[in-house]
Amino acid sequence: MTQPERVLVVVPTYNELENLPRLLDRLHAAVPAADVLVVDDASPDGTGALADERAAADGRVHVLHRSGKQGLGAAYLAGFGWALERGYDAVVEMDADGSHAPEQLPDLLTALAHADVVLGSRWVPGGSVVDWPRRRELLSRGGNAYTRAMLRLPVRDATGGFRVYRRHVLERLHLEDVSSQGYCFQVDLVRRAYRAGFTVTEVPIRFVERIAGASKMNRSIVTEALWRVTQWGIRERLGLDGTTPPAESSTSGSG
Repeated sequence: MTQPERVLVVVPTYNELENLPRLLDRLHAAVPAADVLVVDDASPDGTGALADERAAADGRVHVLHRSGKQGLGAAYLAGFGWALERGYDAVVEMDADGSHAPEQLPDLLTALAHADVVLGSRWVPGGSVVDWPRRRELLSRGGNAYTRAMLRLPVRDATGGFRVYRRHVLERLHLEDVSSQGYCFQVDLVRRAYRAGFTVTEVPIRFVERIAGASKMNRSIVTEALWRVTQWGIRERLGLDGTTPPAESSTSGSG
């Protein structure tokens, strides 16, 4: 496979006024050629207006305004559609809060030379988390272990939100059928990619807890993820969803 020529980084935002400027500066220092699409859900703190200012000053920055807070999954789906309409070769998911280090994006893009989907992984050798309480780490590790077992999905970090998709993957995943949010959205897309036979690889990342702003994580997002993973696993075992895992694993790790 060849390296993608046109890369779009999709960054969903809701009240990220403090974090967005630093993220954009670091991102363009790390990957100067990448374009960025800020998908703002009518942030009351002025994040959308700030993004417009950056877009007016820098042709690599674009903004997609939505009418209100509609969820992470919907924001990414809107961003994916925007990217496909404009001919981008690869699309990156990245949080706005600084948890995902832009300096590590070159590693993910390099890995894309031999993969269709690259996951930034906290739980492969070399990956790590910083400033997480023990309870949250156990929840993430446990949730990923449950996902691996229930879906027979051979990845260590199916819930992470720092990842890259090649264009042809997004074109094949039937995104119009995706309705999940949060952690569950991330699991859903990698599950679909793996079942479709695409090559999925994991690259170790260092995940840092946000400093400014409030986390969007809540109990309902975790509950949805557990419930949907259970449903998907049962339906697959009963042959009700028309998908089966590939005969050979199409995943690999690095680090």
